[in-house]
Amino acid sequence: MDQASRILAKWAGSSEAGTELVSHERLALGAWKKAVGKRLADRARAIKLVRDRLVVGVDDEVWQKNLWGLRYQILNNLEAAIGPGIVKSVEFRILPPKIEPQRAEVALTADEADQIKDPGLRRIYRNARRKETKSA
Repeated sequence: MDQASRILAKWAGSSEAGTELVSHERLALGAWKKAVGKRLADRARAIKLVRDRLVVGVDDEVWQKNLWGLRYQILNNLEAAIGPGIVKSVEFRILPPKIEPQRAEVALTADEADQIKDPGLRRIYRNARRKETKSA
């Protein structure tokens, strides 16, 4: 319980009812990594606290089933980290990891037919493409 008070003091939550819920959510989300460990926290991300249920996003159904079997141990670890009564259940939802921004690849060749290695097939492809553009 001592650690929970330090976390609350760090975030300086006010005594209003609305901010109390927010501070409980911050407590639960902040304690997730400690409760499950770094390696598991990379695969299962605590998303939000709904009333007394912690919603956790997992990569796939296998992780969902395995973590469901460990839910009581996870709840005990959360209770030890943040105190009793804040998180009473855990829900595991399948949320694939977000795709990071990617740089668009610039075409190095002016013609896509140049990627065809066989010269005969390349010629056939170009002729078919020319016929298609003339008829359109």
